[in-house]
Amino acid sequence: MKADFGVIGLAVMGQNLVLNVEDKGYTVAVFNRTAERTKEFVEGRAKDKRIIPAYTLEEFVDALARPRKVLIMVKAGAPVDAVLEKLFPLLERGDLVIDGGNSHYADTERRLKEAEERGLLYLGTGISGGEYGALHGPSIMAGGHREGYELVQEIFERIAAVGPEGPCCGYFGQGSAGHYVKMVHNGIEYAIMETIAEAYDLMKRGLGMSPDEMAGVFSDWNGRELGGYLFEITERILRYRDPETGEPLVELILDTAKQKGTGKWSTQSALDIGTPAPTIAMAVFARIISALKDERVAASEVLSGPEPTLGVDRGEFIRRLFGAVYLSVIAAYAQGLRQLRDATAERGYGLDLAEAARVWMAGCIIRSALLVPIRKALLEDPALPCLFLAEPFKSAWGEYNGDLRWVTCLAREHGIPTPAMDSALTFVDAYRAARLPANLIQAQRDFFGAHTYQRIDKEGTFHTDWEAVA
Repeated sequence: MKADFGVIGLAVMGQNLVLNVEDKGYTVAVFNRTAERTKEFVEGRAKDKRIIPAYTLEEFVDALARPRKVLIMVKAGAPVDAVLEKLFPLLERGDLVIDGGNSHYADTERRLKEAEERGLLYLGTGISGGEYGALHGPSIMAGGHREGYELVQEIFERIAAVGPEGPCCGYFGQGSAGHYVKMVHNGIEYAIMETIAEAYDLMKRGLGMSPDEMAGVFSDWNGRELGGYLFEITERILRYRDPETGEPLVELILDTAKQKGTGKWSTQSALDIGTPAPTIAMAVFARIISALKDERVAASEVLSGPEPTLGVDRGEFIRRLFGAVYLSVIAAYAQGLRQLRDATAERGYGLDLAEAARVWMAGCIIRSALLVPIRKALLEDPALPCLFLAEPFKSAWGEYNGDLRWVTCLAREHGIPTPAMDSALTFVDAYRAARLPANLIQAQRDFFGAHTYQRIDKEGTFHTDWEAVA
């Protein structure tokens, strides 16, 4: 018996994907670098299932039906290259390799070219949803060889989460399009998580609310326009009590947030292609600052500032905080989708932004009720440059921008950092400004570097000898 599908890498994500594929009626071959893990899996969670264990790569490849379809689920970077170095020579023309990790898009481009030289098909595929999603239905973002996607489209559609618009998987274009979409997905994720954390901080330090009280707020928001996975789990986290102490567990967790690099990569790429993504960038920097725990503790004893107690009506603040969070979340989606729009022009992906919104509707970390109107707006105007120009987001800006200004001003007055909310406000204010002070910056550049400038009153490129004028 030959397997329909193969998976290399049996950490929890890999195991759960194997079980998901097998549950949908397919036979799966599995291989892991350490034989002990393979044996433990097939004798435990995979016992009596249509799963074929292999203890060498040669045995694994031989267990697969042609054309072979191999999913690699190992840590991004050098581990993927190490697997491919041994796997590629064993495969035959027309076989398909799928990298399902969070690989950097530049690595995916390089590996795809090597696969092409060998006559192999290759997909760089972002898989979102964590361990639970891998088992019960992830969001799948594929890019690379379209023929390769067609080989596994049926499998992907069966194992993917199902949203309001169908299975949450899709083909996003040639090259590294799939991994690029997943990278930007993670950038949006960073920004929304930071926004939620800022709202928590404002309620906790500013209003003195308990975790249970804050959970009630997030529960209310989750039942409204902001309904989505991140708001749902925030409520659950705030309600969870440590079994040992009986205290809210969230308050016992060290306040240093880590990162795997995708948010940083998203920001770096935004800078490279010249697209504005300040809220995503500030979310990355917020995590970096959080890691300076010892320095922050020392600085708290040296650098003075106002007391964080806000001294405002709680009901009014929470009402207006909703508007501030809502606009900040929309800004995160707006910036991420704008980056995808600019990246497809720069890199020739051929991305369909409405399809990205559809695939993000279920299974992934940023799944949200907001993606329904976002997709509608993108379908009505595929070239939409910014979400805030379309309804219902244009009206939401008119309704809530005063709340965002009020909340961020209050936060500034009381020394509570809100980098995501601040940057979201500045992003839209800059975007809606018919004239910005960049004319002065360009004059400065021309003064010290002869970089030239353009004028508003006539065509052409100009340079002034500013020293002579002075």
